[in-house]
Amino acid sequence: MGVRRKAIWEEWGSGGTEIQHLLREGWVVLRQSRAWEPPTDVYENDEGLVVQIEIAGMREEDLSITLDERLLVVEGIRRDPEPKRAYHQMEIRYGPFRTEVHLPWTTDPEQVEAIYEAGFLKIKLPRPPARRVPVTQR
Repeated sequence: MGVRRKAIWEEWGSGGTEIQHLLREGWVVLRQSRAWEPPTDVYENDEGLVVQIEIAGMREEDLSITLDERLLVVEGIRRDPEPKRAYHQMEIRYGPFRTEVHLPWTTDPEQVEAIYEAGFLKIKLPRPPARRVPVTQR
């Protein structure tokens, strides 16, 4: 005689202890094994679009910024500055990260400016100039 295991959706619906244990205990492991996602703001000002990413403790050589048409990709790795014997609390994320921002317009890559200051990477993407469309008479 076999043992019937409940499907995950049956556990979820019944509020079973197995799914509660997975969410409580397994979530941290999944989160630590993935690339972290730094907090990112995307906003417009009078000059154009600004992407601001909070990535304290980074070095310029550990960052990569790529602009392909309307996709801005910021990748990097935050290295743990010193070996630790044991953690008592761990909230600062280390390791690789990747942030993708889908832009509302294309911009000239030569006009993009990136500044890293006080733990924030600020990328300024100017608004494209208005294009005059000539009207032809037929």
